Amino acid sequence: MKYFLIQLGCQMNQSDGERIRTVIESLGYTAGETEEDADLLGIVACSVRQKAIDKVYSKIEKWNRQKNERNLLTFVSGCILPADREKFLDRFDLLFSINDLPQLPDMIRQYGVVTPVSGIARNPEYDPASVAAHSVGEQQKQESQKTGTSDAATTAAPVLSVAALKRSRGGKGKALTAPRPADDRDTSYWHIGPSYQSSFEAYIPIQNGCDKFCTFCAVPYTRGREVSRSSEDIFSEVRALVSKGYRSITLLGQNVNSYGLDRKGEEITFAELLRGIGEIGRETGADFWTYFTSPHPRDMTDEVIDTIASYPVLAKMIHLPVQSGDDKVLIRMNRNHGVARYRKIVEKIRSTIPQATLFTDIIVGFTGETEEQFENTRKIMEEFRYNMAFIAMYSPRPGAASARWDDDISVDEKKRRMHLLQEELKKSSYAYNKSLIGTVVRVLVDGKDRKAGYLSARTEGKLTVRFSSDDESLIGSFVHLEITSCRELSLEGSIVSPERVVNLAS
Repeated sequence: MKYFLIQLGCQMNQSDGERIRTVIESLGYTAGETEEDADLLGIVACSVRQKAIDKVYSKIEKWNRQKNERNLLTFVSGCILPADREKFLDRFDLLFSINDLPQLPDMIRQYGVVTPVSGIARNPEYDPASVAAHSVGEQQKQESQKTGTSDAATTAAPVLSVAALKRSRGGKGKALTAPRPADDRDTSYWHIGPSYQSSFEAYIPIQNGCDKFCTFCAVPYTRGREVSRSSEDIFSEVRALVSKGYRSITLLGQNVNSYGLDRKGEEITFAELLRGIGEIGRETGADFWTYFTSPHPRDMTDEVIDTIASYPVLAKMIHLPVQSGDDKVLIRMNRNHGVARYRKIVEKIRSTIPQATLFTDIIVGFTGETEEQFENTRKIMEEFRYNMAFIAMYSPRPGAASARWDDDISVDEKKRRMHLLQEELKKSSYAYNKSLIGTVVRVLVDGKDRKAGYLSARTEGKLTVRFSSDDESLIGSFVHLEITSCRELSLEGSIVSPERVVNLAS
């Protein structure tokens, strides 16, 4: 039998999806190419934008209609607001938080699906002794011993029971949830080895949840308070990945630079975590780039910036969300910093790591934003010369504090403001890209380009470059390119021979 998983939203959801895949595949399912191939259909939901939640509702309506024609089991996980959770309970067969992932096999069996007793696969490179007291793998073994069932007798693909068939066709009743709902601080699911979706780049979660309570954001209500992962586990996963030749690692968290603050005295700081990864690079001689997302300006320290400057494996690219360039708007957003504090951080980055690229996030049309306040945001874009900015129109999220306030900026006005900021971004990005023409840069080849006969790559600063080549064996490798031309948000180059690279270095 096959499964199909849709992952919406941020990189954290992509990482969670890799662990969900591990659990599902441990039960005998294989990944289907399309939804139509699959018997088990799932979504990792995102609540940051209404558009993403609307997609979840659209998908489950379609899947429930298909239950009249074929046997289906559906589930949803991810970032889900309480109001949507209640509605999803009436639409999906299974609903679980990522903290409840170790219980997913039990939930599927409760639903009436016969599964193997293989337990959950874990990465031996970094698996602490066990997932948790409620580890499903251990429970399955105990049940197997009680019933006398052997592994050999239960390794066939899962089969829907009669009871499950009735439910899967009818689509009625409440979804099954975890029998023992995990606390938000339960991180046992991190001990499940991820089913990495790439052979050369990987996501490593270092933290879950958020304590900042920005008024526009729903994350604290969907993922709970900040919880830091063990640094020992993180270092072990990094070592395992680089030993296998991974070239790009991204550390994930809702606010990575507050890593360890929830475990003061028990855990190291974010700067010390980065330093530890830098030392792994020195000790092993491994060749890789390490990124992180997303930091909060409130917790960004000089020590973090100095550490990035000190180690070659720490990528010289910083994603620093500003959200607005106006102090009054930042206060309403509950960002706990002003423009002056943000400017000081950018100045430190520019002076300490002059080659670093700078990315940001901006919200336009936040409730009450005046034309003058918007103009202040446009001015800081001009001042800080971002290489990339992810610009979004404000939309109220149920449960977030700002949802109680009037959404008093029209959609047309939000679009106008977003367009103006996009034009500012194009100016700064183009000026930087143009300065690279004629230089030789090191890039990681990450796939085929949309243009036939070209490959796509990215620089250490995460700038997109394409170059003429049909040699797909280069994907996942570092190569050197001479930048020959540029556009506003991308570069084009030609491959440089190893001999020329040596000459340039000498």
